[in-house]
Amino acid sequence: MKMNLQWVFASLLLAATFPALAQSVAVIVNPKNASAVSAEQISNIFLGKSNELLGIDLPDGSPVRDAFYHKVTGKDGAQLKAYWAKLVFTGKAQPLKELASDADVKKFVAGNPTAIGYIDKAAVDGSVKVILTP
Repeated sequence: MKMNLQWVFASLLLAATFPALAQSVAVIVNPKNASAVSAEQISNIFLGKSNELLGIDLPDGSPVRDAFYHKVTGKDGAQLKAYWAKLVFTGKAQPLKELASDADVKKFVAGNPTAIGYIDKAAVDGSVKVILTP
């Protein structure tokens, strides 16, 4: 019993320390998009290495954004800012379009067959297709 309580406490402490790890994320595309997209391709799209789909971001500091980038690219917020600053400064890429909320991302992706985004898994509905839940 004591070991179980220690495990529960450790899990709660980890979730409180790294809230991005506890956030559930769904990577979404337009339902008309029939192409298969791998986790590596998704990472490349959101790191500006590929433009095969139009990546849509949530605002900096969003828990869903932090969870997405941590799970898909392995980068935290500070690393991501430094990474994009370098790309923009060297002219290699422009930052992705940011929308204010899960609802805005979902609406944009649902209306654009070439768009890809991520939202809180709880916000998913039939207007979009989930292709990854990292």
